[in-house]
Amino acid sequence: MNVPRKLLQGTAMFAVLFVVGACGPASDAAQMEMMYTASAAEGVPVFEYDPSFPSLPLPNQWIMGEHGGVDVDDDDNIWIIQRPWTVIGRELAAVNNEAMCCRPAPPVIQFDYDGNVLGSWPDLRTFQAEPGTAAGQGGTVGRNGATLFEAADGEYGEWGRREHTVYVDHNGFVWTTNDDSHIIYKFTQQGEFVLSIGVQDVTRGSNDTETLGRPAGLKVDSETNELFVADGYTNKRIIVFDAETGEYRRHWGAYGRPPQDIQLDYAPGDNPEHFIGPVHGIDISSDHLVYVTDRRSDRYQVFELDGTFVEEVYVAPETLDAGSAYGLALSHEENNEFVYVNDGSNNRIWIVRRSTGETVGNFASYGRNGGQVLSAHSMAVDSQGNVYIAETRGRRLQRFLHRGYQ
Repeated sequence: MNVPRKLLQGTAMFAVLFVVGACGPASDAAQMEMMYTASAAEGVPVFEYDPSFPSLPLPNQWIMGEHGGVDVDDDDNIWIIQRPWTVIGRELAAVNNEAMCCRPAPPVIQFDYDGNVLGSWPDLRTFQAEPGTAAGQGGTVGRNGATLFEAADGEYGEWGRREHTVYVDHNGFVWTTNDDSHIIYKFTQQGEFVLSIGVQDVTRGSNDTETLGRPAGLKVDSETNELFVADGYTNKRIIVFDAETGEYRRHWGAYGRPPQDIQLDYAPGDNPEHFIGPVHGIDISSDHLVYVTDRRSDRYQVFELDGTFVEEVYVAPETLDAGSAYGLALSHEENNEFVYVNDGSNNRIWIVRRSTGETVGNFASYGRNGGQVLSAHSMAVDSQGNVYIAETRGRRLQRFLHRGYQ
């Protein structure tokens, strides 16, 4: 079967202007805005790194570990979910009053637009990690073991491991995934437990309707109040639930076909018939199309709400490593003119014109300095078009201000 394919050669893209430095006075910002007068239909988004976000230092001597996810709610508050159990060694010196820094922050943190902390949950507890225990990407506990921190139990039971996604829906509910535990939680913004989906620590494959397989990205359709799940690292599907009750609705795999739990390899030029995975990032456009990334295949696929396949787009398709299509977020214009794809292998944010599938630019670069990214794992866009990036290996949240179109 011939499948529509939009091949995007990442090496041929031009870079969007990217300014690293402090934001100047309001008048300077206004002058910068005036430099770029093209509309979204004519130009390409321009971004500027914002070194003032978040507001530092964090309260309570906090230090954060790997950042799994980021989202922006309807009031332009920014939410992250991070992994306190990846904070280890001398980073915990304040716990025993050995130094002023630091203490692990709770997994879920809410910031206002200025970067001030508004709230956080759940509480933490200690646990004894045995030698060799994973403590984040590339890190393990040493031969003497370590006392680390994790989320405490709650009404949901055990919190679970490997915080991945935080998402705030149109009704203000906060959804999280803990992918190693195969579980999705729904909370109020104050952290009060509402609902869980899946069976903790149980997975039964991509065609089981009661369990999940390391779920990743989440999105609720505001008209149907259905929860769409990129499921995930183990499973290879999109699955849909009623967001009020958690009742199963439907699921599908690549090209809208029934998913198969087979592990395919990817080579540049391939057109895999099934998701290779992780099925990782997800968003829904203003015209009710579902965008889902198939990370190691360097692509995203587009579907109607019922699972009917529409098209696929390849981004930086020569990428091997962990793949180029970690996640995606749609731009803020009424018609979502652009798809932003966060690439945690090449450490770029690719800008794709949604109507054509053409990659028209990129911003950021690999590194540990401000304005660079290190494993750009998750991304969100606020009402002004600013982009927020949560990094795993970089262990930070960064904001890139939208400065119009060039």
